Amino acid sequence: MYEYEGIAKGISKRTIQLDIQMMRSEKLGYNAPIVVYEGKYYRYENPDYSITNTPLTEQDLRTMSEAVEVLRQFKGFSYFSEMGDIVNRLEDHVTSVRQQTIPVIDFEKNENLKGLGHLDTIYHAIVNKQPLEMKYHSFRARSASLFIFYPYLLKEYRNRWFVFGNRKETNSLQNLALDRIIRVNPLAGERYRENDLFDPATFFDNVIGVTKTLTQQAGKVRFEVDRCNAPYVETKPFHKSQQVIERKENGSVIFEIEVVINPELQRELLGFADTIRVLSPPSLVDAMAHKFRRANRRYTDPDNQD
Repeated sequence: MYEYEGIAKGISKRTIQLDIQMMRSEKLGYNAPIVVYEGKYYRYENPDYSITNTPLTEQDLRTMSEAVEVLRQFKGFSYFSEMGDIVNRLEDHVTSVRQQTIPVIDFEKNENLKGLGHLDTIYHAIVNKQPLEMKYHSFRARSASLFIFYPYLLKEYRNRWFVFGNRKETNSLQNLALDRIIRVNPLAGERYRENDLFDPATFFDNVIGVTKTLTQQAGKVRFEVDRCNAPYVETKPFHKSQQVIERKENGSVIFEIEVVINPELQRELLGFADTIRVLSPPSLVDAMAHKFRRANRRYTDPDNQD
């Protein structure tokens, strides 16, 4: 005890007896077959028994099966590539003990997503504070551009990955989609610019999605959802700030959230189409009305796509 725990005092007989009793019980999952012989010695009834070889219980197998299902989702993330063999061995072991291969958990994923191969390079650049040389082609640009980028944060939204960082020549926060990156390489000999632009732990507290500038402030957004769809919005809030403002006699509910107004918010609202009506702020009301008018023209006048 002194060697392993640094305990100089002796251990009482009562302590040893309680420990043996605990090993014999199911509390630790051992059920150790400890027997007494010659009235004073303790040993395992089976000489080959070891607590390190304790067979898995049904609950153990269920827990391990669930863990395998969860870990399997990270195989597409290159940073977890080293875990692939571990997950496979764990999965094979569970399957061999318990012949049940039907999955009971299914995660939303897109294995054909472009840009996943850049995850590992960008992740290690963030951890090691290393600048990147990046060739990037945004949807709005006619051609790709080459620049030096200081990465600060990787963020996933709706199965799409983004990297937030600082572009050398602009010294401003930029949000780049990994599926638009053509090439990215760690850059030696370039000093890394530390992140003094935003706090990754709190920056997205008032955001739906990933679109936000450093100067944008959150505002209160009110919207009314009809009777049939209000339960869906109430049980799956648009944002953590969501609260019920009024329950109307016709069954509709008025909600309020406090978020940055961005394209992702508008897409969430558009997803409910004719079952939702934005009440405030006026700028968002006008923007949504404009989108619905344009959408209506696409159905009523297909030749007019302006």
